[in-house]
Amino acid sequence: MSIVKKIRMQLLTKPLFALLTSKGLLPSISATEKTALRAGGVWMEGDLFSGHPDFEKIMANPYPRLSEEEQSFLDNEVEELCAMTDDWEVFQQRDLPQQAWEYIKEKRFFGMIIPREYGGLGFSAYGHSCVIEKLATRSQVLAITVMVPNSLGPAELLLHYGLESQKDHYLPRLADGRDIPCFALTEPQAGSDATSIQAHGTVFRDGDNALKIRLQFEKRYITLGAIATVIGLAFVLRDPDNLLGRGEDLGITCALVDAAKEGVDQSRRHDPLNVPFVNAPLVGRDVVIDIDDIIGGEKGLGNGWTMLMESLAVGRGISLPSTSTGGSKLALFAASAYSSVRYQFGIAIGKFEGIAEVLGRMGADTYLLDAARTFTIGAIDNGEKPAVANAIMKYQSTEKFRRMILDGMDILGGAAISRGPNNLLAHAYFGAPVAITVEGANIMTRTLIQFGQGVIRCHPYAYGEIEALEKGDVATFDTLFFSHVKHVLVNGFRSVLLGLTRGHLHRPKHGGVTRRYEQKLSWVSARFAFLSDVALGVMGAGLKRKESLSGRFADVLAQMYLLTAALKRFRQEGEKKEDEVFLKVAMVNGFTEIDNAFAGIYQNLGRGLVGLLFKSIGFYAGINRFGSVMQDKDVHKIAALLTFDASVRDRLCGNIYRGGRVGELIAAARAMQEAKEAFSHRKTSGEQSLDE
Repeated sequence: MSIVKKIRMQLLTKPLFALLTSKGLLPSISATEKTALRAGGVWMEGDLFSGHPDFEKIMANPYPRLSEEEQSFLDNEVEELCAMTDDWEVFQQRDLPQQAWEYIKEKRFFGMIIPREYGGLGFSAYGHSCVIEKLATRSQVLAITVMVPNSLGPAELLLHYGLESQKDHYLPRLADGRDIPCFALTEPQAGSDATSIQAHGTVFRDGDNALKIRLQFEKRYITLGAIATVIGLAFVLRDPDNLLGRGEDLGITCALVDAAKEGVDQSRRHDPLNVPFVNAPLVGRDVVIDIDDIIGGEKGLGNGWTMLMESLAVGRGISLPSTSTGGSKLALFAASAYSSVRYQFGIAIGKFEGIAEVLGRMGADTYLLDAARTFTIGAIDNGEKPAVANAIMKYQSTEKFRRMILDGMDILGGAAISRGPNNLLAHAYFGAPVAITVEGANIMTRTLIQFGQGVIRCHPYAYGEIEALEKGDVATFDTLFFSHVKHVLVNGFRSVLLGLTRGHLHRPKHGGVTRRYEQKLSWVSARFAFLSDVALGVMGAGLKRKESLSGRFADVLAQMYLLTAALKRFRQEGEKKEDEVFLKVAMVNGFTEIDNAFAGIYQNLGRGLVGLLFKSIGFYAGINRFGSVMQDKDVHKIAALLTFDASVRDRLCGNIYRGGRVGELIAAARAMQEAKEAFSHRKTSGEQSLDE
């Protein structure tokens, strides 16, 4: 240790250490929060938090592609399953057709994530995502039914934590549908706060002196719960007589429960907004299981919270973003095709500027959402576990899907309001709020997870400083703290210079139309990183409770992530000239959202003189904005491309099911285009009317 450091520690660090410890000025982290923070990892979100993102490294991340087997499955098995499923009949009959259930099991749709050696399909995360996306364009019920067994549940938990004997028994049965799984976590008093679950199991010895667990549980909102044959159950394990030799309170534990066991009640069903996917409460009274039913056996005792957090850290980035992207593509396709064949006042409604404005926004959002889905899942397939990025995707994809459905319904009008076999959007409209609430309610995801956990998890120094405080490690704290101070000063200086130069200080290595967008993103990152540290300094431990402020930081972070994904897509796909306008509108919208979020941060960051200072800085920032005013010609151009150029519409809305009502729209749009071309030809040749 250098003499300078010794003097610094004596004069500065130790008094500061004592002050921070006594006053609790840095956020404290509970054991459950630490588990959540350690679940997953830090991917390129860390670059965005750094204030100086390395875009060359970010853009070098691999982009996923379907294998030949996965593409064949989409073109054949998925297509066949969609063809045998009529969404209107599903709602009328309140269930999928029996033929579809049998086909799902026969073709191992429930085993997409299960490796081939256990009888599953062994698909990549991208292959899995594309299957769910396409199914969602035919029926949300169908997509959810296939999605859940491939998401957080018995198969996922067994693959990562199960004993070999458990894998050998359950995984082949789950892959071919002999067993139907569900996962029971949510309770009447434990929703987003999963650590407060009341379900419990008590260790005891039975008449044969064998160790058993007696379960008591009341769960709700459990998808596939009413028909599951094996229940993944989260409960608090207690051992009052210390029979296992590990203490009385062992904590949250996950086990596999045979649904046929005495005491399990699956007799009731929920009705989630009339969407007829299987969702039910589950009740267990004095249900007895073996110690070997715990996932992972004895190693799984009390390890359930870790299992759940690590699995959710990945799963949030696949399931709901896939259904939301599929639903968004369907809404865009229906709205744009309809706009080409629906005429009012003698012209196609797609030519009305009011309609074109909405279509343009829908087109840019779909381009952005699909870019982010692909970018994120590519990271997962590359071995990353980007917990913060996945939380962003869960929130942003479901919110965009909700708005896309509303926009599509506005355009289709009565055709989207009157329920019937030809209505493509009504059932998706019913289901949109369901996606908002699951895998972490969106309000909580935005205000607590994205930035609240992200600022600790992704910050280069904050988590280490907090741990050093807790351990009483002054030397480590000294090193981290003064590195942190340097980090803040550098980012503050960069933020000022980038602001003065409007981002031109950053020199991208990649040219073309993306150059300017990269400069602005670098500028945003510097300001975001600097203000994040300012918020930590001003608010201290109180930042955890400033959820409105945290939500605005989350909005900035989310937009940086989405826009970076859009840049990646544009470059990856060869910088197509016709896609420039989609990228431009997405960027303008995103930077406008960032400006609005920063304005709210400046208005609410601190009180008194500190608050006045930031309000003054915010006034200048309001003049020197990242965004610009949207140009009508750009959104109108997107609308025209989508409405009257079938090739653009087909490409942007790729991987949707094109049978049924969608097929009819395709045929109508094609016929209308052919008629217009014929009329144009006859008009230019001097003929005044069309022959039959």
